[in-house]
Amino acid sequence: MLIAALVGAATGMGVGVGVAAAIHAHDTTTIKFSPNTSVFRRMNNVQAVLARILPSVVAIQAFGPSCTSGSLSGPTQFEKGTGMILTRSGEILTNDHVIANATQIKVTLYGQKTAYPATLVGTDPTYDVALLQLHGPTTLRAVSLGDSSAIQVGDDVLAIGNALALSQSTPSVTEGIISAEGRSIEAGRDDCAGTESLTGLLQTQAAINSGNSGGPLVNSAGQVIGMNTAAATSTAGNAPTQNVGFAIPIGTIKSLLSGLTKGGETGPPKAFLGVEVVSVTPAERADWGLTATSGALVVGVFPGAPATLAGIGVGDVIISFAGHAITTDVSLTVAVGTTHPGERVTVELYRGRAIMTISLVLGTKPAPEAGTS
Repeated sequence: MLIAALVGAATGMGVGVGVAAAIHAHDTTTIKFSPNTSVFRRMNNVQAVLARILPSVVAIQAFGPSCTSGSLSGPTQFEKGTGMILTRSGEILTNDHVIANATQIKVTLYGQKTAYPATLVGTDPTYDVALLQLHGPTTLRAVSLGDSSAIQVGDDVLAIGNALALSQSTPSVTEGIISAEGRSIEAGRDDCAGTESLTGLLQTQAAINSGNSGGPLVNSAGQVIGMNTAAATSTAGNAPTQNVGFAIPIGTIKSLLSGLTKGGETGPPKAFLGVEVVSVTPAERADWGLTATSGALVVGVFPGAPATLAGIGVGDVIISFAGHAITTDVSLTVAVGTTHPGERVTVELYRGRAIMTISLVLGTKPAPEAGTS
């Protein structure tokens, strides 16, 4: 009856009156209580979990050519990310998008300042997973891989990684729960190839930020159950997105390891247009003197790419691709992702005030070469 009274008091005067009447009734009801039998895995000792996992987390710096430069000898761009030590011999797991197009990869171990070189062993862009080989250190601690099929929505997890590159030697830690399983997303990438489609992902409430990519999502036993890969962001006009992150289940990654260790790129090839674009905005219209009010403004091209060979250049505004209306940079990358290498497509664009239609054959997305350092 005490519990009923408390509930009544919390839900309003009308219910409170009803509860008071029940207290004075002649009939009584006995409520039996039982111990909490929840099977959710709770993070009872975060420090113990961190002591087990942190020595196996590394920060990754990847350097490569900028699409805007249009040349391999042009300015370089820097990508920050995270990795986890898979074997004591120095094999490291990370996301493909962290090291895509990299010509130099450096790895910093937990608690250290020295950045060691690493080379690419194998990559699977379809699943956004890459395997690196670290060179130099000999005393390494590997992560413990868990069973992602055994997790439940509501289980406690930690997301660990080089968030915002605040420190190369001391990763950030966030705590949350598994929010959902089996999620599918279209994720934007920083390289010129555009977006990637990922399926079967874990959704977590633990905050994931730029730089967390490739880091471990850890259960209450200190075992890796996923690789942090993406975070949702808000679109214009929507309320801010809060703590909606995604991780590749470790079960998926385990199934890819044999292919990754053989080297090179696995998975089906992806179409390649070879342009770097930004959305047309009022500011871009003013700076570039554009006629188009929306579309994907070309600000860089790859030498020898299909777009370059077809005559597409900096300053063009793409408004249609393979029958898809293009209103933003993201809509172009999504449209490219629906096509295949060798496919002939039609591109409609603004060049100055004139509208042009160009036909071209798409190429294959270039992958970083095995052994790249």
